[in-house]
Amino acid sequence: MIDYSKIETTKAEPEASSMIETFRAVGYNLETAIADIIDNSISAHANNIWVDYKWNGPETIIFITDDGHGMSNEEIIQAMRPGCRNPLEQRTLYDLGRFGLGLKTASFSQCRKFCLISKISGGESAYWTWDLDYVNQSKAWDILKYKPDYEIYYEKLKKLNSGTVVVWWDIDRLTKESGKSDERAKAKFFEVMESSKNHIGMVFHRFIQNGLNIYFRDRKIIPWDPFMIGTDGIQTRPETKIADGQIIVQGFILPHRSKLTPEDYDYGKGPKDSWTHHQGFYIYRNNRLLVAGDWLGMFKKETHYDLCRIKLDITNKFDIDWNIDIKKSQAIPPPQYREQISALAKEARALAVEVYRHRGKIIKRTFTKNDYFPIWEEYVRHGKLFFKLNRRHPIIRDLLDAENSSRNNIKNAFKFIEETIPVPLIMIRENEGEITHGIPFEGISHDPILHNMQEMYRQMINNGYSSEDAKARIANIEPFDSYLEYLDHLEDAVEQRGN
Repeated sequence: MIDYSKIETTKAEPEASSMIETFRAVGYNLETAIADIIDNSISAHANNIWVDYKWNGPETIIFITDDGHGMSNEEIIQAMRPGCRNPLEQRTLYDLGRFGLGLKTASFSQCRKFCLISKISGGESAYWTWDLDYVNQSKAWDILKYKPDYEIYYEKLKKLNSGTVVVWWDIDRLTKESGKSDERAKAKFFEVMESSKNHIGMVFHRFIQNGLNIYFRDRKIIPWDPFMIGTDGIQTRPETKIADGQIIVQGFILPHRSKLTPEDYDYGKGPKDSWTHHQGFYIYRNNRLLVAGDWLGMFKKETHYDLCRIKLDITNKFDIDWNIDIKKSQAIPPPQYREQISALAKEARALAVEVYRHRGKIIKRTFTKNDYFPIWEEYVRHGKLFFKLNRRHPIIRDLLDAENSSRNNIKNAFKFIEETIPVPLIMIRENEGEITHGIPFEGISHDPILHNMQEMYRQMINNGYSSEDAKARIANIEPFDSYLEYLDHLEDAVEQRGN
């Protein structure tokens, strides 16, 4: 043990303005910053939360009001103190905080001035303000007994028995050097606010579905449920409990596009307007969404897994183990659970792919009149069996039909490949049975497969084939017949290319 009483000490307090400027670089965007303020409202047992703003160029304000239990003057001062709670302190099961920094870092990330105004039941309102310009001037960790002269922000709070409002102004990250009449800056601001509204509907969808009202400019935010519970055709996997039930994993296989109404299909695209972006894990901590649509480094996002979404619930007891960050936008599975979580995900992913493959098999069976195009053909020469590349295969045919000076070289290369196929070695390995043969492109990138299918589909459509006929012909070409799950994404590729 070190005897600290015998060791000289000196103060090493951080310089206020430098430290707060560092807080500003934590990595919030407007979406995650507003969500962090809403966390505090939920922890304060609010039933209603209002997100409002008033565009006014560099004088734009954003204010977030709730009808929670409110704070006294002393509680406001404590809440304004950076690191007001020890992250190692045990929290209640429904506490959404951890570091005691959310209010400050979220606010500092977006504005240079913010005010916290609150009142408890039966009490008068109290307020304190952080002003970064004053901190830079005073070089001290001092807050001001000041509130901005914007009566609009105070209207809702005055009507409440108790509650809190957080007011942001001097919002330099969004409105710096923008004039009141700058239509481009105004449009950009409104776009970011709309994105924030969609983000809130996703992150807090469970709370909203359970009765919490969150209003965006006095209009209720509609929750976005990534698992589309209640939609016909969903395959729901059983729940798997890990770590004595403190981690719960459940997979959902969403219905194929052909089984959804256009409205449901658009709903499934989510805030990012993309099925592919929203595949993956959805990690919840105390019902609050932390990570939305991410494979956590376990797998790559590929279009044929679009229907796979996996719900993963943890409690706040795992904050340190899962590396929960200040922004509450990151969660990393601990090594001891990663393998089991990955195995559960593989099962769900396999089912998701099978939905597309089943659809592809139906298309293939519907058009059995189409020729099958294998890459290799067998033939007998001088009483012995040989193999050659199928010159009728579309990829090989296009290569040989190309008008270029290297055509003869290509033919010669084909001949050498055909004459040197290691048939005896293949037969020996097959008979030994120690290692099974893989299918083409198994275990490596499927990009060449998808690219060639898309190009072939595009050419067929341009040549007058219907979409279903083009897909059926491609489904009868080797090795595309092993990747029928990609057929459903060919039309999207043509549309994207056209745009």
